[in-house]
Amino acid sequence: MEIFWGILIPFLGTSLGAACVFFMKNTLSDLVQRALTGFAAGVMVAASVWSLLIPAIEQSQNMGKFSFLPAFVGFWIGILFLLILDHLIPHLHAKSEQAEGIKSQLSRTTMMVLAVTLHNIPEGMAVGVIYAGFLAGNTQITAASAFALSLGIAIQNFPEGAIISMPLRAEGEKRSKAFLGGVLSGIVEPIGAVLTLLAAQFIIPALPYLLSFAAGAMLYVVVEEMIPEMSQGQHSNVGTIFFAVGFSIMMVLDVALG
Repeated sequence: MEIFWGILIPFLGTSLGAACVFFMKNTLSDLVQRALTGFAAGVMVAASVWSLLIPAIEQSQNMGKFSFLPAFVGFWIGILFLLILDHLIPHLHAKSEQAEGIKSQLSRTTMMVLAVTLHNIPEGMAVGVIYAGFLAGNTQITAASAFALSLGIAIQNFPEGAIISMPLRAEGEKRSKAFLGGVLSGIVEPIGAVLTLLAAQFIIPALPYLLSFAAGAMLYVVVEEMIPEMSQGQHSNVGTIFFAVGFSIMMVLDVALG
């Protein structure tokens, strides 16, 4: 049951954020969106370092001077994996008029949902792989540290849910459909978590690679998408400040609970 809730909590965070469309009349201002994006980016960077890369290196200590190697290799595979998905999956960011990925006839709404879904994939994998480490009895990964990662991702998913549902509403969608779009963007997280958890059970020696793979994939999303978004327009320092807030909160959660 503990693992069930750990996997489900990030998705609940997205769904609660998407529900903001029922309570807020206007779309989020650019300033608020920038702040929320910065916060989410800070959480993801801290989670990548403390919850994924450091445990990956610690689990490879028997390799001596080369203990960094699994983390290095997994990290780059994660980067390249997201790079490929970014070029293959048709998607459209909320503030952009130019779709990315392969050309398609998908609606603007669908491609906006796919944009958020794309960067939710590594988050789901991160939750799945850290719970796989916990189930494997890995001493570097405790139930508390796994829950800390899950909770941290849920916290940053709340604004992400709002960031997708509110623009959909502004595009003219009904509130119910805008909410559903926000929810669907997050459904990939528990699915990805379960699939990664199941796969990792059969390849426990690859756990350091999988941890750093998730870290690389998340950091790709942060640098390629979130940092540019939080830095656009006036008062870009707001995004930077909230990045620091998100980073600090995730760092505290991981160290205090882990």
